[in-house]
Amino acid sequence: MHIFVTGGSGQTGPAVVAELIAAGHDVTGLARSDAAAARLESLGATPHRGSLDDHDSLRRGAEAADGVLHMAYGGDFSDLDDMMRRDRTAIEALGRPLENSGKPLTITSGTLVMPPGRETTEKDDPDAAGIAAFRIAGERACLDFAARGVRASVVRLAPTVHGPEDHGFIPMLIATARKTGVSAYVGDGTNRWPAVHRLDAAALFRLALEKAPAGSVLHGVAESGIAMKSIAQTIARGLDIPAVSLSPDRAAGHYVSPFMARVYAFDAPVSSAHTQELLGWTPTRPTLLDDLEHGDYLAMPVS
Repeated sequence: MHIFVTGGSGQTGPAVVAELIAAGHDVTGLARSDAAAARLESLGATPHRGSLDDHDSLRRGAEAADGVLHMAYGGDFSDLDDMMRRDRTAIEALGRPLENSGKPLTITSGTLVMPPGRETTEKDDPDAAGIAAFRIAGERACLDFAARGVRASVVRLAPTVHGPEDHGFIPMLIATARKTGVSAYVGDGTNRWPAVHRLDAAALFRLALEKAPAGSVLHGVAESGIAMKSIAQTIARGLDIPAVSLSPDRAAGHYVSPFMARVYAFDAPVSSAHTQELLGWTPTRPTLLDDLEHGDYLAMPVS
């Protein structure tokens, strides 16, 4: 297939582009800068200049493709309504050219949309009042195309997609530990986070494009829930600093922002059993704690 990809030059995108090309697919990637275009070319993809706000460019990319993968997400987190609008309208622009074609449209969301406190599955509804509710509008915009002749699917990624040169939540946690001299967790640290290695996530995106049924909701999760205390203790050993418990009030001032304190205290275990059975997806890469102990995380300089 010829796949049009947004977000192909981001953190997870290059692994996905490489996975698609290795499987024999042709990839055209949205590029809003010369640097992004060069990165895509280095991976063997064809750059397509434009942005998420350039709906004509998105439409042209989708029209020329056999399928679309939408991974890009951007905007100002101080204006969540605008971020939701940008994502929803971009998905609509990408999906319309695929109507009544049976072609795949796969978009990215996150497992933090799910209700906290229990292990949720792909069959559970997202939490409309939850910490990541701003991603739900995009999910719905995509899944609406399943009734319009598009093989639409949503991949919800774990909050930590780990691997070399990660720039997400875990490096932020490590940077805070370096700055403060303690590796912290909130309360008793039993709150759980799902995780997936970047290369396993890339394989899931490829499988979704190749064979996910219309209307599928998929969970990009290799480990359903790792206790945050275990993550903090592994970081503490690697940095030779103490691991400490913080109350929610103290955590609000310890992390990058009060919002991030809520994120790090969130109990969000998620199952991917249905996804694995449906697509034959079997995660095989190192676990998050293995990556923390043996990968590049603790060697990264302070940003």
